[in-house]
Amino acid sequence: MDLDRHSRPPCLAIAVALGILIVMASVAGCASLGPTSRVPGVQVVAAERTWGAVASSLGGSVATVTSIVQSPGVDPHSYEPVAADARAFADARVAIVNGLGYDTWASQLLAADSPPERVTVDVGAALGLPDGANPHRWYAPTDVVRVASVITDALVRAAPQDAAYLRARHAQFLRGELGAYFRAIAQIRDRHAGAPIGASESIAVPLAASLGLDVLTPAAMLRAVSDGTDVSSLDMATAERQITHREIRVWVVNTQNTTPNVQILTDLARSTGIPVVPMTETPDPGSATFGAWQTRQLRALAVALDQGEER
Repeated sequence: MDLDRHSRPPCLAIAVALGILIVMASVAGCASLGPTSRVPGVQVVAAERTWGAVASSLGGSVATVTSIVQSPGVDPHSYEPVAADARAFADARVAIVNGLGYDTWASQLLAADSPPERVTVDVGAALGLPDGANPHRWYAPTDVVRVASVITDALVRAAPQDAAYLRARHAQFLRGELGAYFRAIAQIRDRHAGAPIGASESIAVPLAASLGLDVLTPAAMLRAVSDGTDVSSLDMATAERQITHREIRVWVVNTQNTTPNVQILTDLARSTGIPVVPMTETPDPGSATFGAWQTRQLRALAVALDQGEER
C-alpha cells in the first residue's frame, strides 16, 4: 500500500471540493425532492456501511440500501461472507464495493454472478487508483465528493425516471449533510496545519493530508497494521519513542483493528498524557449518517489537537 503518494495532496483539491458544495447548492434549489417512481425502491447493496450510508443519503426514498458489514465492531478486512451475502449481491440493481484489496470477498461475490442489468460501483476503480493504493478513500474528502457523484450516476442509471429527484438529493447531500464536515476540515487546517500526530494504521493518512497534519508514525508500520502483517521491531521502537518523547500531539487509533502492538502504543499514549482519538472504518453508531459520523470524529480530533497544543 503506497502511503506516501497520498500524504500531501495540493490544497487546491480541498478548495475544489468546497467549491463543489457552493455550485451544487444552487442546483438543489431548482430541483424537486419528490420522486416520480411508482415501483419499489432500487435495491442497492454495499459491501460496507461506509459507502452504504452515502448511498442511503443519496438515494432517499428511491433506494433500498443494504450494507453487508454494518457494525463498527467488525473488521471489514477480515469479514467472512455467508450465503445470504451472495444472494443480496445477486439481487442488487446497484452494487458498491470499495475495491483496492480492501474487500476482496465482495468483489469475488460479484464476479460469481454478474447479471447485465446490475450497475457496479468499484470505488478504487472509479477514482482511477492503482492496486496497492491506500484503500481508505472515505477519509479523503475530495474522493468522497467524487464517489458521491459516481453513486448518484449509478442510481440514475437504475432509475432514470427519478433522475431529477436523485440529482437534487446529491446536491442536498453535499450542501447539507457534508456542510458541517467540510467546515470542520477547514477549521482544523486553519488552526493546526503542520501539527505532528501518530496513528495506529493507514486510515489516518488520507484524512491527515486533507487537514494538513503530519503523520510521524513510520509508514511501514501503518501499512503493516492495516495489512495484518508483522510490525518490525525498529518501527515499533520508533513509534514508542515518538510517544514517550511527546513528539506527537495526538494518537489516532482505529478501534476496529487493535492488534497487541496497537494496544501497547495506545496505552503508552494515555499514560504519557497524549490525547487518544478513536476512529472507525464504518459509521459509529451503525445507524449514523456518513456526515454525522465523520463530523463527530473531526470535532473530537480538533479538541484533542487543542489539548495536545496546550501541553
